[in-house]
Formats: sequence, C-alpha cells, structure tokens
Amino acid sequence: MNPAVAAVGALLLSAAFLLMGNGLLVTVIPVRANLESFSSVAIGLIGASYFLGFAAGCYSGGRIVRRAGHVRTFSAMASFASVMALVHALFVEPMFWWIFRACTGFCFAVLYVVIESWLNERAGNDNRGRILAIYNFINLTVVSAGQMMLMLHDPGAFPLFALASILISISVIPLAMTTAPAPVEVIRLRLRYLFRKSPVGCFGAFCVGLVIGAFWSMGPVYAQLRGFDTQGIAYFMSAAVLAGAVGQLPLGRLSDKLDRRRVIMGACLLGAASSAAVALFAGQSSRAAFALIGVFGGMTFPVYAVCVAHLNDHTARDEFVEASSAMLFIYAAGALIGAIASSNLMDLIGPRGLFAFTAAGHLVLALLTFARLRTRKGPAADGKEPFVAVTRTSPTVYALDPRGESPERDDTRPQR
Repeated sequence: MNPAVAAVGALLLSAAFLLMGNGLLVTVIPVRANLESFSSVAIGLIGASYFLGFAAGCYSGGRIVRRAGHVRTFSAMASFASVMALVHALFVEPMFWWIFRACTGFCFAVLYVVIESWLNERAGNDNRGRILAIYNFINLTVVSAGQMMLMLHDPGAFPLFALASILISISVIPLAMTTAPAPVEVIRLRLRYLFRKSPVGCFGAFCVGLVIGAFWSMGPVYAQLRGFDTQGIAYFMSAAVLAGAVGQLPLGRLSDKLDRRRVIMGACLLGAASSAAVALFAGQSSRAAFALIGVFGGMTFPVYAVCVAHLNDHTARDEFVEASSAMLFIYAAGALIGAIASSNLMDLIGPRGLFAFTAAGHLVLALLTFARLRTRKGPAADGKEPFVAVTRTSPTVYALDPRGESPERDDTRPQR
C-alpha cells in the first residue's frame, strides 16, 4: 500500500463503514415510511429534518471536536447515530422520525468534521490531491453499496435498521486504534461577504441543495410509487449516485477550460431536460427510468463542486475553509427546503411532482447564471485554479484541496 494511503488507512476504513451505514439509512427510511402510509409531506419533513440537523452540526462541529478531541467525538457521535438507526424501527411515528433524523444529521455533520480534519492533518503537500480522490471514491462507492443493501431484507422489518446500526458502530473500531491529530480550527461564517464575491457560486450551492435534498428525501418514494420492487429502488438510487461520480471529473476538467458559469448553466439545462424526461417517460419503462436517472445524476451531482471552484476562484487562500463551510451551510439550507417543497408537490400532483420540482430548480440556476454571464464577463481560463472534485461533507473539506498550498493569488480580479 502507498505510504500516504497507509497513514490514513484506518480512518478511510472507518469512513467506509460509516458512510455505508448512512447510505442504507438514506434509502430504507423513506421506503419504510411509505410502507407505513406516511403522507408525502411527512416523508419530506423526515428528509428536511436530517438537513436541519446537518446544518446545526456544520455550525458547531468544529467547537465540539476542539473541546473533546477527534477520537472521543467520533466515538460519541457514531454511537448516537447507531442508536438513532435502531430507534426508527422501535417508534414508527412521523413526529419521532423527524426528531431521530435531525439527531442523525447533526451526528453525521460532526463525524464529517472529524474525518476530513483528520485527513487534512495527515496529508502532505505532495499527496493531498491523491488522498482526497481516494476519499471521494470511497464516499460515493460505499454510499451506493449501502443503497444496494436494501435488497438484503424486507424494508418493512427490523433487520435493515439493525444492519445500518451495526455498520455505523463498526466504524468506531479502526479509528479508535490510531493516533488522533491536533484540534481543528474553529472558523466563522460570512455569508454576505462570500455572496458578494460569487453570487453564482453561492446561489448555485443553494439550488443544488434544493434538487439533491429533494432527490435524497423523495427519490426512493418516487421509485416505490412507480411500481419498482426493492431491487428496482436500490438500482434506481444507485444509478444516479454512480453516474454523478462518473460525471465529476469530465465536468470539472471542462470548467477548467471554459468559464465555470457556462459549465454550470449547461449542466443545469441538461439536468432540467433529464428531470422533465423522468417526470414524463420514466413510468413507461424501467430501462428508460434507469437511463434518464443516470443522466440526471451525472449532470446534477457534479454541479456543487463546480460552484465551489467558482467561488474559490475569487477567494483568498486563507479563506478556503470558511468558503467551504459557508457553501455547505447554504447547501444544507437548500436541501431542507427542497425536501419539504418537493414532498408537497408530490402530494398535489403525484410522483412526477418530484422531478417537476428538480427541473424547476435546475432552470432557476441556469437562468440566474445566464443573467450573470450577460452582465459580468468571466476571467481568462488561465486565471483559474485547477478543479478538484469534492463531496458535500464537512466545513474542513477544502483544507484538503491542493490549492490551499498554492501561492497567493491576485485578489484584484473582478468579483462575480
């Protein structure tokens, strides 16, 4: 094994078990809720509760880790998240599930802070990009693996919740056997300041949150209402996630050559078209559904990383961590609203309301980006920082970005 990877091997193994358990929970909870005849609005509020707790965890996670240390914080949050997975099966009521998902979201936000600040401390200038790429690969792969575990048992029974709890609990073991890094840095959020630097970047994070929050919360329910069995639901969700992983680097590299806003606009237009196609035609054929949801995922999931890259094009080196934290907070706010709004629309017009909503979210961002392109010309391609694919996780993710070690940039460039 490469020495750089070996140094964080235990941490990556812990992250794999943790995210696999979360991937299973994200899929089984809305499926079980629909089986229990929860309304679409109630299921949307379950998804929104997760993102509400996640936003709170983003805001306070650094302080918790700084006070308790990495290992104790990870152990406490993983144990609490493991308990939350189990109690879903014991108290099957919407109000209880809203509380349980909010607690789970808070736990996972703090756990991401632990993982990514730990990776940052262990990474060196010569291997940050490689470690980040491995971490992102593990993240997307194990989430998909967790979703596929939906096929192992009846979602209406207890075992899948127990399996998610087991995976989350096992994640403590590898990490607890290694040496913890120094405390994380506590940062502040200046949302207005960053929005003035890049309206497209910040509003893009919000719109991506609207779309992906709606998909995570209501996607399994959509597939269920379209008549997919348990296997079909797992394939449906995994097709979007894996396509999103595949689309990361092509769109990112393209954004290095063109104005990033043009890439955002183009991806959003294709995302809107694929969303509309899913709403209109996915019910006619399972093959069409999987193909169209793949296009949707491939165009939707990478947009967040391009938005963050666009913001960081106009951000000083010592503001990278603050920018990442703010973007994650904005994303979580959008996801919270998206989960509630899409569930209400599904309640009004049926399953196709989910992808009518995601199409609208894509179009709004495409129109705003087009307006900014008309009023502000972008910088030359060689004035950009190289794209680095990232996932939406903790406020410390951009401390892993190789750009953080680059020379100071010229901050006299026009703001976006």
